[in-house]
Amino acid sequence: MNPKAILDHPVISERYFFPRRDRLKDPFLVPVPGGALACHYERNHPDAPTLIHFHGNGEVVSDWTGDAFVSILDGMGYNVLLAEYRGYGMSAGSPSFGAILEDTPRILEAAGTEPSRTVLFGRSVGSIPAIRGVSLCPGIGGLVLESGIADLMERLLVRLTPSELGVGEADLEKSVLSVMDHRASMRAYTGPVLVMHTLHDHLVDISHGQRLYDWAGGSRKKLVVFDRGDHNSILFANARQYFTELGSFLQTIRASSEAEGPSPSERHAASDRS
Repeated sequence: MNPKAILDHPVISERYFFPRRDRLKDPFLVPVPGGALACHYERNHPDAPTLIHFHGNGEVVSDWTGDAFVSILDGMGYNVLLAEYRGYGMSAGSPSFGAILEDTPRILEAAGTEPSRTVLFGRSVGSIPAIRGVSLCPGIGGLVLESGIADLMERLLVRLTPSELGVGEADLEKSVLSVMDHRASMRAYTGPVLVMHTLHDHLVDISHGQRLYDWAGGSRKKLVVFDRGDHNSILFANARQYFTELGSFLQTIRASSEAEGPSPSERHAASDRS
């Protein structure tokens, strides 16, 4: 069985993903086979950097559109693309790890921002497409991982046994690493990295955050461990410090981006308007 077939196995999809349907006003549609992903895109700052946010399991984009998260980032001068997964919210299809990996480059392309002016943010399972993004495009301007997953194999074994997929543990691990080797991906990415985790995460242990930080290949990296909150309350229990750390990280990236001047595509667009 090839790696994609294993990762798209219905047992994994049924045990791991918890999709929820919800309406979204004026969705930003990203075409995928069989339909589209219903995302949300706040673009209030022409030529500014864009943060692409991949939410956690059991969440949908609409959970974040009415939250202070987008407005705070907007106030920092960032455009924000809230990415959705297949089968979640108003999106077509059914969720699977294979689909998430396939859709990541589609979302990056749809954002329409130069890699150096793009920040990828992955929360929980959203760390998988975020890390996938920097592995596909190492020129990405920055990476934020909140309650991220260092080892998917570890997480899968909590919810299933390899025999249920018709494979042995060694074959499952080989399949996972062939497409989601987070150690290798993090080591290869030398851009700025911010890892945020809570000490009391009851779902994804703090060791995952520590490993992701340790593996990050660049020197511009920071690990923030919160004493309060758990996996699902990390932001709300630490809002002031959370946004202070995130804001400092993003403002540094934005300043670096502005110092470099407009990208070639932006200069071309400006000349077209003149």
